[in-house]
Amino acid sequence: MTTEAVTLEVRPRYTLPMAFIQPFMAMMERDLRVLRRDLVPFLARTAMQPFLFVLVFTYVQPKIGAGAPGFQDVLVPGLIASTVIFQGIQAVAIPLVMEFSQTREIEDRVMAPLPVWGIAAQKMTFAFLQSLLVVLVVFPLVYIVPVNTPHLHVSPLVLVTIIPLGALLSASMGLLIGTAVNPRQITLVFALIVMPLTFLGAVYYPWSQLEAIRWLQVITLLNPLVYLSEGLRGALTPQYGHMNYVAVYAGLIICCVGCTWGGVRMFEKRVLS
Repeated sequence: MTTEAVTLEVRPRYTLPMAFIQPFMAMMERDLRVLRRDLVPFLARTAMQPFLFVLVFTYVQPKIGAGAPGFQDVLVPGLIASTVIFQGIQAVAIPLVMEFSQTREIEDRVMAPLPVWGIAAQKMTFAFLQSLLVVLVVFPLVYIVPVNTPHLHVSPLVLVTIIPLGALLSASMGLLIGTAVNPRQITLVFALIVMPLTFLGAVYYPWSQLEAIRWLQVITLLNPLVYLSEGLRGALTPQYGHMNYVAVYAGLIICCVGCTWGGVRMFEKRVLS
C-alpha cells in the first residue's frame, strides 16, 4: 500500500514534462504546415520592405550620384535588425488579435493539455523561428543588391548570440502587444509604436552619431531596437563604431525578460477572463 502511494506521487514528476512536449510539438507542427503552405507569400512579404530600402538607398541613389559613401555598410545591420523585430511582432501580435476577436481559435488551443503559459511559449517559439528565417532571407538582399558591396568584418561569436536574442525579443514584444492591445486598435498601435521603434532604432545611423542631439540619444535608450541594431553593427560593421557590448547584451536581456513576463501575464489574463 505504501509502495503504491509513493509510486502515484512520484510518477507525475517524470511523465508531466513529456505530456507537455507532445501537444506543444503538435501545435508547432500545425503552424509549420501552415507556414510551408504560405511560404511564398511569407517570403515576399518579409523581403519587400528591406528590398525597397536597399534598392533606393544603395542602388538607385548611388547610380544618380545622390548616395552617401559608406551608407550601405551602415544599412546592413540596421535593416536586418528592424526586419527581425518587425517580423516577430507581426508573427505573434496579428494572429493573436484575430484569434481573440474573430476566429476564436484561441479557444481550441487552450483546450490542449498544456498550461496557459505553455501556449504563450509555443506562440513565441514559432515567432522566434520565423525571425531566424527572416535573417536568411534579408541578408543576401542587403549584401548583393547595393552598387558597392558592403565592407563587412564579421564577428561570429557576437553574431550567433545577438541574432537569437533579437529573435526572442521580437517574439516577446509581439506577445505583449498582441495581448495588451484592444483588437480594434491594433493598426493604431503599429502606427504609434512599431513605426517610431523602427525610425528611432539606430537603423539608418549609428547610435553614437545622435550625440549631437543629446536628449534624443538618451530617450532612444528606451527603444529595444537600438540594442539589436548596435549589436549587429558590432557583429558586422564594427569599423563605424557601436554601443558597448555590455550595454547591448544587458539591454537585450532586460527587454527580453520584461516583455516575456508582461506578455505571458497579459496572455493568461486574456485567456482566463
